[in-house]
Amino acid sequence: MASKILKATTNITGLAVSKDPHYALKLLYGKILRDLKKIPETSVYRKYTEDTINSRLAHVENEPNIARLERKINCGQIEEVIVQAENELMCVRRMTLNNVWEPLIGQAPPNQWKWPIV
Repeated sequence: MASKILKATTNITGLAVSKDPHYALKLLYGKILRDLKKIPETSVYRKYTEDTINSRLAHVENEPNIARLERKINCGQIEEVIVQAENELMCVRRMTLNNVWEPLIGQAPPNQWKWPIV
């Protein structure tokens, strides 16, 4: 379903108005969900990312109005949401490539998770 362009600019330097945000998001969300299947189901990252992406995908599929879709997703302009999805796709692919769910190969340094560093 092609959506009408509601604005001439995003007013964000370097971020062009998307011609078909529904198509772009469906494509990106589909790729993210497909790539998440390569990560074990026990992974917390997989669980929460699948939940978020499935929720957003449902909004994209059920809300043809861009302004209302932006409000439902509540993460900025739709073009920013597309950039977020592109970044998430790169993230899930890197996590899959590096097998981040596997145990550490060595002992973590002492106080690695202590904050603030004194």
